[in-house]
Amino acid sequence: MPSFPLTTRLGLALPIIQGPMTGSDTPALAAAVSQAGGLGMLGCGMRSPAAMAEAAAEVRRRTDRPFGMNLFVQATPTPDEATVLAALQRLAPFYAEFGLVPERPGQWCEDFGAQFEALVAARPAVASFTFGILSAEQVARLQAVGSTVIGTATTVAEARAWAAVGADAVCASGMESGGHRGTFLSPGHEAPPAGGPSVDDFEASMLGTLTLVRQCVDALPSTPIIAAGGIMDGRGIAGALALGAQAVQMGTAFLTCPESGIGPAYRQALTQAGPTDTRTTRIFSGRPARGIVNTMMDALRADERSVPPYPVQNALTGALRRAAAQAGRADHLSLWAGQGVAQVRPMPAAELVAVLAQELQAASA
Repeated sequence: MPSFPLTTRLGLALPIIQGPMTGSDTPALAAAVSQAGGLGMLGCGMRSPAAMAEAAAEVRRRTDRPFGMNLFVQATPTPDEATVLAALQRLAPFYAEFGLVPERPGQWCEDFGAQFEALVAARPAVASFTFGILSAEQVARLQAVGSTVIGTATTVAEARAWAAVGADAVCASGMESGGHRGTFLSPGHEAPPAGGPSVDDFEASMLGTLTLVRQCVDALPSTPIIAAGGIMDGRGIAGALALGAQAVQMGTAFLTCPESGIGPAYRQALTQAGPTDTRTTRIFSGRPARGIVNTMMDALRADERSVPPYPVQNALTGALRRAAAQAGRADHLSLWAGQGVAQVRPMPAAELVAVLAQELQAASA
């Protein structure tokens, strides 16, 4: 089995990282992947500080192997009332299908500062980030408590920015990836734009995984690169490693494991999806994210550029998505999935990791 400086540093038997999937992963999933020789991850972008501590403790109860935690780097927004009202009116017909009226939520998102302190206190083996970038001081604080810091990049410029603040590794997230895009820089700029990236910035940052990995490896020869996006089997892992990646991050592949936290409607949609059934949309959360096309995505297609940015739209659709999940209605869910969704293999996480290891060994022979 191939070994690399990053996997050796983390004590991993396999160059496989389970992608953090906020709202879909669980301590049981993270622990199972870690116990099987990979690196399990907890997506904590929407977990409160208390919930973060509880989830980390549960992983440690289940395994003594290394695991990681991921946060969204974001500021708490202050949207104007006109924007919120327009968004609520746009969503009203969809809420009405469940006998509900959309309301302004009690909070737009968790406070990142408080989450960061909880992360430092939890001291996971890996602390990873997306949607933005830390300061050099924040990176140093995490490293001081023993956490390896990994930043998400969708362009070489973003990878360089993470290396400049001292990150230990960079996750190169290609456009094939399921879920939210991690873009935080405007093309040609070195600092995040006020108010976050524009829709055009995201479109310019839609690089394929193989292209992005190759570019990052060449640009940052001393920084370990992790490949993410469209990797579903051992051949995909071997291909990424051949390009210079030191590990791969796989999210969609683990979604149909029984340990994941998704509901029956979402699970069924994943197993029935075809190779061309995903696209990137802003309508559920306000940040471009790849998911399986459904009724709501099609109905609001014309409003892609009009919905408020993340996390406002995400909070406004939260109650709707919960109602849809409870009713078993996949047509109103954010069915996040990558381009490899047609290759999902429902099986326990430990079994999937073992299969991936066998496939990687065969592909590397």
